[in-house]
Amino acid sequence: MSDDDASRTDAHTAFLRLLHAQRVWDTELPGFDPATAPDAPVPLFHAWFAEAVAAGQPEPHTMALATVDAYGRPDVRTLMLHDADERGWRFATHSTSVKGHQLAAHPHAALDFYWPVQGRSVRVRGPVALGPAEESRADLHARSTGALASGLVGRQSEVLADAGELARASDAAWRRAREEPDAEVASWQRYVVQPQEVEFFQGDPRRRHVRLRYRRRGTGWVRELLWP
Repeated sequence: MSDDDASRTDAHTAFLRLLHAQRVWDTELPGFDPATAPDAPVPLFHAWFAEAVAAGQPEPHTMALATVDAYGRPDVRTLMLHDADERGWRFATHSTSVKGHQLAAHPHAALDFYWPVQGRSVRVRGPVALGPAEESRADLHARSTGALASGLVGRQSEVLADAGELARASDAAWRRAREEPDAEVASWQRYVVQPQEVEFFQGDPRRRHVRLRYRRRGTGWVRELLWP
């Protein structure tokens, strides 16, 4: 074995040792009785979100968004939730971004929220619809100056020649955002994931996890327990 091979083996061994030393839910987890769950998923999501905030979960509004590309290959990234009500779960991005193009071609998506402080996750699946233009404009201007500046930069997912190019574009966008707080970004789009399935997962230290799935049936919901 060469020195390089030995070094790679040692590095991998160290990685595995570190990986296997990690613990899951090294804390007291809350209970969850699915018999007490509401008839629809949104009220339960609102309650769990509030409990995650109260428990000190960092960034509970972040979520993974999964889409598929033109070849049906999965793609995933982390972004922020902007709203959730009976119409669906909302997020926003540039329609010209990679995920924007993917959603235009295949308007279905899955979301995943993970709140390890309480050993909970929520999964949402369904078709994706475009939010109305006025809602997209309001979304852009409801957030911080930095968020508007980021929107004004645009060009999300394009190849970047060097960091200096980004710095120059960002500086110009920040100046414009401060001077024109109502500036428009034509590509900024709000999306709505209209849920067909919503699953609530409550972890259990003995691996007797509770999985409650809401499945759309007509205008209502069917509730089902799933094996962990």
